[in-house]
Amino acid sequence: MEQTTTRSAAIRDGLGVGLAVGLSGVAFGAAAVTAGLDVAQACVLSLLTFTGASQFALTGAVGAGGDLVSATAGALLLGTRNTLYGLRLADLLQVRGTRRAVAAHGVIDESTAVALAQPDPAAARAGFTTTFVTLYVMWNLTTLAGALGTSFLGDPGMLGLDVVGPATFLAILWPRLRERSELRTLALTGALIALAATPFLPPGVPVLVAAAAVLVVMVR
Repeated sequence: MEQTTTRSAAIRDGLGVGLAVGLSGVAFGAAAVTAGLDVAQACVLSLLTFTGASQFALTGAVGAGGDLVSATAGALLLGTRNTLYGLRLADLLQVRGTRRAVAAHGVIDESTAVALAQPDPAAARAGFTTTFVTLYVMWNLTTLAGALGTSFLGDPGMLGLDVVGPATFLAILWPRLRERSELRTLALTGALIALAATPFLPPGVPVLVAAAAVLVVMVR
């Protein structure tokens, strides 16, 4: 009975997180089209990449005039944290066979947080799966809505939609920055490095250089 109760609670957590965070896909769809991508490209990014921070980083770099190589490198750099999440979740979720590839696609901040917050493995699996499925469906539907809506505008930049991506990115990060002083130090150091490098490097490259902030925090 207790296990059923914990699974039900995990499913509720997953649904709540998936529905709430999934609405941010509207902002990504708008930011992608404003950056110069078409509706199909925005939707393919959400379908295949499915990690908000990396998607916003890529479209932000492209929108600023950066080349595709540096934009993709910055997105991949941000996405490496999901590999660490996967290592942590592998023993907990116990996914085997071909399902492992599907589960790996769903290893993101939100699904990891919900899974690790559960009291037992069964609840963790239920929370992970529910968060992944709900957020994946919502994120892709809202990406399509945001991209389609923005594509009908003559010049999205005239309405200030070019700031939607960075603003949403900050909103996603802000709760984490409030939780831990180490993350605030990391974010501030990275921002200062990126600002200092921006006048001298092509768009997208300062994000890569800012990764040196990780070394500062590690040494500290």
